[in-house]
Amino acid sequence: MVVKKRCLLWDWTNSSGPGNPGVPWAMDSVNFNGPISSISNWNTWVPPELKGRAPYRPMIHLERELKAPEWDWVWNSDQPIVQYFNEPDKNNISSERAAQAWYDQMVPLRQQKGKKLVGPAVSSDENGKNWLADFMNRVSDQPPDFLGLHYYGTDGNAAIRYLEEMHSRYPQPIVVSEIASTDRNVGSVYNFTVQLANFMDNTDWIFEYGFFGCMRNVADGFVSPDAQLMQADGHFTELMWKLQNEQPMVPP
Repeated sequence: MVVKKRCLLWDWTNSSGPGNPGVPWAMDSVNFNGPISSISNWNTWVPPELKGRAPYRPMIHLERELKAPEWDWVWNSDQPIVQYFNEPDKNNISSERAAQAWYDQMVPLRQQKGKKLVGPAVSSDENGKNWLADFMNRVSDQPPDFLGLHYYGTDGNAAIRYLEEMHSRYPQPIVVSEIASTDRNVGSVYNFTVQLANFMDNTDWIFEYGFFGCMRNVADGFVSPDAQLMQADGHFTELMWKLQNEQPMVPP
């Protein structure tokens, strides 16, 4: 039986748009019959090339998505799960403002539209932990349905310890909306990915997770080029083929 927990982080530039031809054809190479559970593009609009083949995860990335037209798209979406804020601790969004918008907009979205809500996905450092603790305290009578987390690092055992620590603090099922090895050694990247994918697939309190990322260009100097899931020409890397087809994953 296939365990479907792997959210494909599909960069918005893969979709066609003004001045950007994108690589929408690459979506046809995704194995939607395997462990891939959903698609996220850090936005509120569905990639047209998805064509209903998997659930889409709209994201209130920053505060701008709380305004029209992005908020209207979220409010009127037929998708069941909405993600709220992407590393607010690093994007100058205070936990106080986030909690206020949670009550003003996200709670009505849940109550009136029946959406399940993923809480703010913070970074895994101490600032992220403290931000999350304050937010969760402020929304304690209307908590998220899922705990949102990110993790980047080189030690798979440390990543698992972090997830276990956060699970011990908060009762919600966890959505790891971004995770990846930052190692510059390809073997280490593969070992990290295999270890974490297999752990999360077999852990009942992990609802979903997404390895960063399916995009043609390396996002920045922090992430590892060896963790890329897409080549510059739009074709998938070996790691992407393994992620979408193997369960359990095995080292190369």
